[in-house]
Amino acid sequence: MPAPVHAVIVAHPDARAAGLPHLKETLAAVAAQRHPVDALTIVLCGKDRRFAELVDASGAEGIIQADAATGFAEAIELASRRVDPDHALWLLAQDTVPAPDALERLAAVLELQPSVAVVAPKLVRRSDSEIIASLGVSMSRGGESVELAAGQFDQGQHDGREDVLGADIRGVLLRAERRADLLPDRALGGADEGLDIGVRARLGGDRVALAPAARVAVRADGVAGLPDPVRAADRRRIVYVTRLAQLHRRLVYAPAAVVPLHILSFLPIALWRAISHLLAKAPGAVLPEWAAAFVAAFRWPSLARSRSRLRGRRGDWWRVDPLRIGRVERREILLGDGESARTTRPELRFFSGGGAWVVLASLAVSIVAFFPLLSWPVLGGGGTLPLRTQLTSLWGDAVFGARGYGLSAALPADPFSAVLAVLGSLMPAAPSSALVVLWIAALPLATLGGWFAATRVTERSGLRIAGAVLWTIAPTFLGALVDPRPAAVILHLALPWLVYTGLAAHRSWGSAGAASLLMLVVAACAPSAGGVLAVIVIVAAVAAICIVRFSGAVRLLWTLVPTLVFFLPLIWFRLGRKQPLNLLADPGLPYQGARTSDDLWGRLSLLAGFPAGDAARWPDFLASFGAGDAIVRWAWFVPALVIPVILLAVVGAFTARWRVGAPLLLVAGGAAVAGLFASGISVSVVSGSAVALWPGALGSVSWLALILAALLALHSLRMPRSLRGALGTIAVVLVLATAIPQLTAVLRGDAAAQNGPRSTLPAYVAAELDEGARGATLVLDIQEDGTVVQRVVWGSSDSLGAQSTVLSTQSEFTAAEEDLASRIADAMTPQAQNVTFADLGIRFVLIEPVTATSGPAAALRAQAVAAFDRNSTFTAVGETGKGALWGVAGEVSPHPALTSDERSVAAIALTAAVVSLVIAALLAIPTRASVRAARVRPRMIGASKEQE
Repeated sequence: MPAPVHAVIVAHPDARAAGLPHLKETLAAVAAQRHPVDALTIVLCGKDRRFAELVDASGAEGIIQADAATGFAEAIELASRRVDPDHALWLLAQDTVPAPDALERLAAVLELQPSVAVVAPKLVRRSDSEIIASLGVSMSRGGESVELAAGQFDQGQHDGREDVLGADIRGVLLRAERRADLLPDRALGGADEGLDIGVRARLGGDRVALAPAARVAVRADGVAGLPDPVRAADRRRIVYVTRLAQLHRRLVYAPAAVVPLHILSFLPIALWRAISHLLAKAPGAVLPEWAAAFVAAFRWPSLARSRSRLRGRRGDWWRVDPLRIGRVERREILLGDGESARTTRPELRFFSGGGAWVVLASLAVSIVAFFPLLSWPVLGGGGTLPLRTQLTSLWGDAVFGARGYGLSAALPADPFSAVLAVLGSLMPAAPSSALVVLWIAALPLATLGGWFAATRVTERSGLRIAGAVLWTIAPTFLGALVDPRPAAVILHLALPWLVYTGLAAHRSWGSAGAASLLMLVVAACAPSAGGVLAVIVIVAAVAAICIVRFSGAVRLLWTLVPTLVFFLPLIWFRLGRKQPLNLLADPGLPYQGARTSDDLWGRLSLLAGFPAGDAARWPDFLASFGAGDAIVRWAWFVPALVIPVILLAVVGAFTARWRVGAPLLLVAGGAAVAGLFASGISVSVVSGSAVALWPGALGSVSWLALILAALLALHSLRMPRSLRGALGTIAVVLVLATAIPQLTAVLRGDAAAQNGPRSTLPAYVAAELDEGARGATLVLDIQEDGTVVQRVVWGSSDSLGAQSTVLSTQSEFTAAEEDLASRIADAMTPQAQNVTFADLGIRFVLIEPVTATSGPAAALRAQAVAAFDRNSTFTAVGETGKGALWGVAGEVSPHPALTSDERSVAAIALTAAVVSLVIAALLAIPTRASVRAARVRPRMIGASKEQE
């Protein structure tokens, strides 16, 4: 004769809006049991008139009104006081709907198997009864709970399993004799309650059995067990309570002597697991992880109460060990359902689609076009300078502290210096050679990036190749290679990868992590472009919030975090001096170079993507071959050759994929207009002349958006394949025609790029300072009008990474600079004596040559040379190829040291930067799970079949 059964139903009115109909289903299912319950108690956690009316009409023998914060375990404890000692206890919640024969089959197991203390049903999803919600729970060697069959299709493959370590708490039946010792533990917070009951039962010599024939449908409202991970709040709750339960069980099961050791281990373990969560692309689990570790470590009353239930039984783990699960079996269970193997993403076809071959072709073109660079140790000319010869100095320029120029002790570093430090570190023996290698590899790298960016808008191999070629021959890019601008080149190479990852950042933490690193590189190379892209990201995040995709908005906003962290010292410095516009200053060596004119045609050329204003060098190219004036005049219309790309981009905004095409067109237009405004902003100064912002960076942003919009149009429009190929070919050929003079400029000797010096200072100075001598070099540059421009160079050469926008945009002299200027004026007068620079840390003085043989500059230089020669505080070294050189007599003071406050600021800035980089890198590193997850998403953005 089966034992009488007392059922307890726990209801939570505030759990979900659908809780009331769920409770109605549960009550009806309990009333329809073939083996009727002998008593029913309902625990109502929270006040709700509708719920109260329903339970009043249920015929329950007892109704308990509890606080809304009452958990399932506590509610069962309250109800257990009403249960007769000889009654088995059936644990139900408002969202558990047992089949009519469920209780009958559960009770039969208890009757036929006296060693069983707990019997659990097969839980299936209420929405799809073919999917198993839970059928047995085990535990790993580390104490982590593992579902044995959750999420699998129910084909009866697990029905033969009877003996398990634990089970889901919903629907379990507890034997009357063991009920008091096996009530769920409220300290577990709603997770692993059934597993904990099973462990206690096994340690007490009893068993946990499954009754697969007893089916209970569940909806996962979260009243008992864990909710479905639909909402972000639910996912955070699952992580928190699951980890809290695991840590609490670890402390409960451990011998008393090692409990303190376990608590001490929570901090390093939490740190390691936080890193693991980032690698698993789950940053939302980091804070719940830390919270669970903190709470578990300090809930001593709950720990004492839970440990008291196992007093005297911790030595019987031999009963539990056979049912634990190993690492291999756990991996097979997690991956065995096959759901993650689904894929809607076609093959990339990088080789079969011609991507690899166009990259190889681009490399061949690059070797021919930049063949002279193969023998250059250092790239010179334009906006280039050598890099530091030592990695310590290279990285020293990238952090808050003393800059490589001037007399200031501490200034914020430009993030571009960190980019150069990474680049130079790739060739530690000769960092300056890294720029030469970059120039030779620039064309194939641009082709590779352009091809991958094109995969976001088209699956057609021909269009991908067209996009790669158009990006490689972008006028802004070729202009930056010929008239060297390192920051512009690096930005152009990083932009397509930023687009490739950024367009998918809203749906993947891996893409968001990679995009955040690339956003940092782009903003470091061109703050003006970074500002425009930041506005685009913020607008996209707001749009995601408006369509209730909060997790997508968070991922998008994360892409700005590393950039913000790296720029924060500069932002703080600029805002403190009320110079916000100076944040837009181009990093690196301030360089004016060729610019468009201010007339209408110059503005139109800039909007078309030709910032140099030289019509892609076609007029000079034709003139060098003796072309007539009429032909040369027509060459100024070369920028019009990009009109087909622009027209196709406009069409892309009106295709079926307008949700992608229209934003791309808006970005292209907005970036082009922003570049137009940027060309009129001057914040840097070189030799007393203002230098306008380089609009080519924003031109690259605009050009990439135009290319993608044009490819989208060709992909989406319904037209014959031949017509699509013809339109794409015409667009590519016309733009390719604009590139011929620039691609041949280095071979023809018509480029500003040249074989650069290893050091911009005399060899004597470089040798002395490289060998460990302390001090700086005061370089005096006498202008044509007799003006003297000075710079204090720390190190053996002017360095690209040592450049500082803080110094290049400085509009007022500091007291130290005024003192230095006064000393320079005194030292250059014929009567000067005992003028020294040693106390300023200056070891050498260099007066650079002047081009004129007569005039104010030549006269002043001759006077200055004579004055320095007569001054006993200077030791003449002589005329060098870089100018007249003197050594400074006396003890040379070191570079001003940082104060304690400045060291603290530097440490905080460096720590924040490293932490943000580590987090971004951990998110970006692909894992097996993230790759599988990516395969179920379409590669193209905005495709009609995309499910996001």
